[in-house]
Amino acid sequence: MSTAEVAVAEPETPAGTAEAAGRRDAEVETIPAAVRIFRDSAIIAYRNLVTILRVPTLLVTATIQPLMFVFLFAYIFGASLGGGQYREFLLAGIFTQTVAFNAAFTTVGLANDLQKGIIDRMRTLPMSRMAVLMGRTLSDTVVNVLALAVMVGCGYLVGWRINGSVADAALAFALLLFFAFAMSWVGALTGLVSPTVEVAQSAGLIWMFPLTFISSAFVSAETLPGPLRTVAEWNPITAVSAAGRKLFVNDSPPSFGTPHGWPAEHCVEYALLCSVVILAVAAPLALLQYRKVASH
Repeated sequence: MSTAEVAVAEPETPAGTAEAAGRRDAEVETIPAAVRIFRDSAIIAYRNLVTILRVPTLLVTATIQPLMFVFLFAYIFGASLGGGQYREFLLAGIFTQTVAFNAAFTTVGLANDLQKGIIDRMRTLPMSRMAVLMGRTLSDTVVNVLALAVMVGCGYLVGWRINGSVADAALAFALLLFFAFAMSWVGALTGLVSPTVEVAQSAGLIWMFPLTFISSAFVSAETLPGPLRTVAEWNPITAVSAAGRKLFVNDSPPSFGTPHGWPAEHCVEYALLCSVVILAVAAPLALLQYRKVASH
């Protein structure tokens, strides 16, 4: 056998394979951790978005449900709650409800990956553990961008308008997306602790209904009785909804009254604080649960 043939054959030997694997590991180690996490997260996010495009019914679910809420509240209940002025009040609440409910995509997506063994396969790859969860939450944030775009178009059809400046409107949408990102980590934690996809589907939504309806998403917190009013005033859904109304300059119907208290008077700051706290609590817990799941 010639020297050239031996050189070609060498990589196929166990020693050659081990040497190649060592070189790959060395290359991974030379990449800064932050860059590696970002790169791996982007790859996982791309994979998740491609999966959604192959199953377009997932996008329908993310957009049709909020559209139904808009038409239900705007035209069936809206006439008795203030008509056109109520529709201006309503949309910021619908935006907030939509991005909160879409955390269920993270829940079901992770539970599905766990059940199919995809998480186990990812664990064997030379990639950051954080990237699996970060990629999932980033891809679901992209879904929320699309859902908000659809909702804005629907809002304009029913008479909603952005009456504030472009900068304020951009800040409102940024707050909504940051809140969506934080809630996605709650969804990730829920998906990781759910034993089956069926449980994840229920667990991802069941707690959302009281959180959303005991808030000012659809009616003013001032209209709620005693203890429920206090809960609604400090509810993160109320904070993000109120911040959106303030930045979009959408007035409330006169019958709703003027909300009082620190959360109402500092709604933008409180909405940001709520999102930071949710993210600071949910993200470490989700990562800890992921390590537990991956170690079994």
